[in-house]
Amino acid sequence: MSRASGPSTALVLALAASAALTGCAPGAAEGVPAAARRGPVTASANPNTPDLIAARAAAGLPDCEPPVSGAEPALYGLPDVVLPCLGSDRSVNLAHLRGKPLVVNLWAEWCPPCREEAPALAEFARRAEGRVAVLGIDYTDPRPDRAIAFARDAGWNYPHLVDSAGVLKSRLAVPGIPVTLVVAPDGRVVYRRTGPVASADELAGIVTEHLGVTT
Repeated sequence: MSRASGPSTALVLALAASAALTGCAPGAAEGVPAAARRGPVTASANPNTPDLIAARAAAGLPDCEPPVSGAEPALYGLPDVVLPCLGSDRSVNLAHLRGKPLVVNLWAEWCPPCREEAPALAEFARRAEGRVAVLGIDYTDPRPDRAIAFARDAGWNYPHLVDSAGVLKSRLAVPGIPVTLVVAPDGRVVYRRTGPVASADELAGIVTEHLGVTT
């Protein structure tokens, strides 16, 4: 089951409605515009060890790019939360992600619907390379080594952050995963979906509709 919306009032309604949706994780969270919750909040200490850093590199997963420093959280944008990069010593503030069309996907190694949509995400990322950035967030995963192996086996060619503590449950109103967000270059979340995407073509159509970018 999924919910989608445009920005402004419709996005607030979609966030509120998402509490009724189900996903891999139990429970629900109240959603509010991200900019209404000030921070920044650091989700957790960076859990990465030299072995995990080496595993990420061996898996062919790219490191996270530094975001735009000093950017203010956008109204109806991503929350002011700092997350470590999976298998890296870098961290990224979600609220600082700016400047390019972006698809964000929350997933976990233990989540069956996440496995279901993994091939679609891999294909979309390959098709969209250079036009739309893709960023994964490994959500409430207790085993980052297994998460890296999952991303490798899925053929994902994009970087991933880690929210092992589930901070985004409240900060981004995550009732369960997978969750896919489409983010405009100015930082606004213009589309939100709870549940797996069916295909790369479906995700490409969503991106074209909400960002005007063809992939």
